[in-house]
Formats: sequence, C-alpha cells, structure tokens
Amino acid sequence: MLPRLAPCHTNYRSLHYFDEGDPEFKFEALKDYPRARYNKYKRGDEPEDAVTLRYEISEGLKSQIEIEMGISLEGTDFTCSTYYDGKTLIGINSLFSKSWASKVKEALDKMAEEGIPEERLLSIKARSQLDSVLSEYDLGEDDKTIFESLREMLPVSGESKWEDPVKYAIWKDFLEPNLPVFIYYDEYYQLPGRVDLSKLKNASLSDPSLKTAKALIDLSGADLDILSAADDFEEFKSELEATSIDISDTLFEYWGSNQNLEIEFDVDKVEDDDGRNHRIVKRVLDIRVKNKWNRVSLPLDKRSKGFNWFFSFLVWFKAMQEDKNRQYILLLDEPGLNLHALAQGDLLRFIDDLSEDHQIIYTTHSPFMVDSEHLEKVRTVVEVERQGSRISDSLQEKDPDTLFPLQAALGYSVAQNLFINKRNLLVEGISDLVYLETMSAELLKRGRTGLSEEATIVPTGGADKVATFISLMRGSKLQIVCLLDSFVDKKSKQRIDDLVREKIIRDKNIVYYSDVCNASYADVEDMFEPEEYLLLYNAAFDKNVSISDIKSDRPIMIQLKDMNGGAFNHYLPAREFARRSAEIDLSDKTLEKFENLFSKLNSLL
Repeated sequence: MLPRLAPCHTNYRSLHYFDEGDPEFKFEALKDYPRARYNKYKRGDEPEDAVTLRYEISEGLKSQIEIEMGISLEGTDFTCSTYYDGKTLIGINSLFSKSWASKVKEALDKMAEEGIPEERLLSIKARSQLDSVLSEYDLGEDDKTIFESLREMLPVSGESKWEDPVKYAIWKDFLEPNLPVFIYYDEYYQLPGRVDLSKLKNASLSDPSLKTAKALIDLSGADLDILSAADDFEEFKSELEATSIDISDTLFEYWGSNQNLEIEFDVDKVEDDDGRNHRIVKRVLDIRVKNKWNRVSLPLDKRSKGFNWFFSFLVWFKAMQEDKNRQYILLLDEPGLNLHALAQGDLLRFIDDLSEDHQIIYTTHSPFMVDSEHLEKVRTVVEVERQGSRISDSLQEKDPDTLFPLQAALGYSVAQNLFINKRNLLVEGISDLVYLETMSAELLKRGRTGLSEEATIVPTGGADKVATFISLMRGSKLQIVCLLDSFVDKKSKQRIDDLVREKIIRDKNIVYYSDVCNASYADVEDMFEPEEYLLLYNAAFDKNVSISDIKSDRPIMIQLKDMNGGAFNHYLPAREFARRSAEIDLSDKTLEKFENLFSKLNSLL
C-alpha cells in the first residue's frame, strides 16, 4: 500500500511527523506553523493540515477486508491528513460509505422475531460489548448467524475510538498495520568518529548522529548493558567487524571514487570526570577509515563529508531493513549535497536499486541527481506568489530557474552519449558530419567503401574546441581520430601540437583534408570538384557563381568567403547536398577522394 499523492506545504521539521525514528519531536507553533497564517492560529483558528496523503490499497488487502469483515468495499483509496498540532484525520468514506447504524438496521430486519433494542446495539463499540449484550438473549440459530456477521464488522483490537465502529475496524485492523512508515534522513544523521557507548543506553537520543551509532550497534547484535560492564571487547569487536564487512561490501559496490578503503572498529576504556570530582570509566567506540594503499587510518568524521554521509546512510538503512514486517518510504533531503559529480552518479544508481523494494522521494538541485532517461519520475517544486509551493510534472513547468537542473541533466546526458561509442571521429562542425554521413551512404550504395558503422562522428563546434574535446575524452579508453580543415589560427594549431607532444593523442590520429586532397590547404568542401560544390552553393544561397569566377590557384572556400564579405553559413550547402545527393552526378574524382578518406579513417578507428 503506497501513497499516490503527497502535497506538502511545510518545512523540514514537519517531516518528522512521519519519521518513526523521531517520536520525541514536539510541535512548536512559532517554528512550524506557516508564518502567514500564524496569527489566525493564535487567535483560535483550527490548525491546518501539514500533509495529506492519498493511499491506494492493493487488491489482496481489499479481498482480505471483504472476506474477514463480511462487507463489500466501494473503493480502493483513502486519505490520511496530519495537522500542524500533530493530530491525524483519516478519511475512509470512499472505501465504505455505509454506517454501523445501517448495518444494525439490516440485521434487525432479518431477525425472525423482535428481541434486542436497537439503541443498545447502536451504542456498541467493540466485539466484547456485543458478546455481552447477546448473552442476555436466547437467540435461535438463524439469528446467531445474523449477529455473527455483525460481530465480524467490529474492531478486533479493542474498543472503537470513532463514532462508527465499522469504519474504525477497517482502519485499526487492516489499514493502519499496513501503512508504510516514512523515514526522513539528512546530513545530520552522520556517524561521529568516536562514540560514547554510555550515551547510547539512554532512552532519549537527542543527538541525531547517536541514532545512527545506535543503529550500528543494533546491527552488530551487541548488548549495550553487557558491553558497558565488560573488560574484554574482543567478542564485541568481532561482531562489529562482521557487520562492517557486510556494510562495506555494499558501500564499495557503489562507492566508485576510492576502492582502497576499509572500515575499522576499536573499543577502549577512557577515564573521565563526572563533574563532581569523581573519576568514571567510559567505553568508547572508535570508527576509523583505513587506506589500504598507504596504510593510514583516520577517524570517520575526518574523511570527506560525502563518504561519511554515504557510509552513515548505509548503516541507518540496513538497520531499518531489519524490520521485515514494515514497508518504508524514504524521504532524503539533498542526498548528493556533499558528493562530487561521479559520486552522485553512484548514489543515483544505489537509489535506483533501492527503489525496487522501497519508494524513495528525494529533493535535489543537482543535475547529476536527475536520471535523464526517466524524467517522467521528476516533479518540480516552484514557489508561486500567494499560492505557496506548486508541485507539477516536469514537462508542465515553465519557470526557467526550476527547469535549469533538468536542462543541465539533459545536456550532461547528451555529452555522455558522445562517449558511449568506443570509436569517435572528431570533426569541426555539423557541416562535416552531414557531408561525411551523406557521402558514406552514397559510396555504400555503389558497393564502395564508406565510413565504418562502428564510428561515431562528433562535431566539436570549431577548430578552437578540438583540443578541449580531446583532453576531456582522454583516459576513457576510447579510440579518437580527428579530421580537420587546414589551420588558419596558429594558436589552435599549437594546442593540437602540444597534445601530440604530451602523448595525449598520437600524431597519426590527426587527419587533415589537405592530406587527401594533396594540397597545402583544404576544407571539407575541397573534397568536391569545384563545379559540384558551386552547384550546392548556388542552390543554397540563390547565387549564380560560375566556374569561370573561381581561380584555380586559390582554395575555393577562401574565394567564396571573399565574395560574401568574409564568411557564410557552411551548413546550408551541406543540407542541400543531403537533400539532393541522389540527383547530383558526382565525379569519379570526388568519389575517389572520399573513399580514400574513409579507408584511412577506418584503419585508424
């Protein structure tokens, strides 16, 4: 049974209403009540609801209720509202609209003879009360059967606290025991590096970090009373180490940042002053993280906040999982806040695996905590003037600030998709991609050599960005080849030369169009015979440049740029070629140059 709707207009403190691990949370109107309506509340207005959840019961539970209570449910959903003063209101009329009074009247109408006063039955709140009333009358077998059906509708566990005992029975005996438990977790629950075990014996754990430490002890199965009096900690340390191995195996399955770490525990006795000049002995648990490579260990709280958060969350979550009889809904507040981008990806993978068994709701402002392949799971939260927070589907939101993390996530996803293929051909622009893909298809149709299907063409956005792309893709075990125009910018050429000198890319993996054209200068357009390219150019720009206007001793692109005042859109002729490639009678020289280029690229990729 999981909630379908969770509108909320409260701060993080009010989330503790759902947190079974924080039963001592006390409502403080000044801190917790919506400030805009606080004065009305002070003047005596009824408190508003902080959160309303709408639950849908499973078919199995619905059948169980109907069979055991002898009724037919009219719906499958109900609401549970928690108010700012901590009170709860349950709305189950959508499940069963009939009242106890109507069921009593139906039972009396079926009786063979009159006997039990209706007012006595209407006052009944529990099965024991009905049994007491029935014992005063001598009922026939048929009437006993009628009242047995009526009895099944009353609550099993005690007396009804509601006006209608049937609806209370539905709630108390079936719905409430199956409600999922909300667990709220944030950075304040991180484990300390050193724990005073005597504090863990207290019934009240005011420090949130001690709650996680208590969870660690509970996981180990150790008895704090025995531990507090023990002089030999070997057995306890063994239990902790066994627990540590289990948690660490899970941790390092997802923690990809540093696999050379391991968790160590130590317990010792420390003398201290109790404040009344008396010396006392404390049992202290040390939690340390050891680097197996340099053999140095540090207290857990001296490691990065991200690692501490991840480890503490695993301890807390595994302790929670020990209760096999409850369903949990996890509320995580900015879970990736102290993690770098790749570690956030690890956490996202961990959360995705957890969601197979638990419903998880988490907040984030980070694009790295958004799964761009499942944006249907995302809900945006935006402040609307005079309305408060609005929760909506990500596709419906128009606020640019709210959409920014989603847009960044999509951009990151696009960038990552460039690196999925092991063989990448870097080119300067989109026009290169269009020419190469179109010409490769034309050659393959003719039974000649085209570009390998395993290669991915990656436009970099210009010659000045090629070196940056190469640097970003280094270390990813990818095969990279660059196909470039002749350089006119010396700085860009120098950056490429520096990458070759530093052995970031091999010199033979940088291919120039001029190599194939056997010229000192060439762009991708020079791979075509001049007449062929002019056909594309004239069609794209509605020009009428003839071959006689082009001098044979200068590159065609330089001359066309001069005619256009210095530059023009290279993509438009490329798009024209993609549209009309089947109509253009390409020369053998052009086909041969592209075929030679593809053969060379395929050998490198």
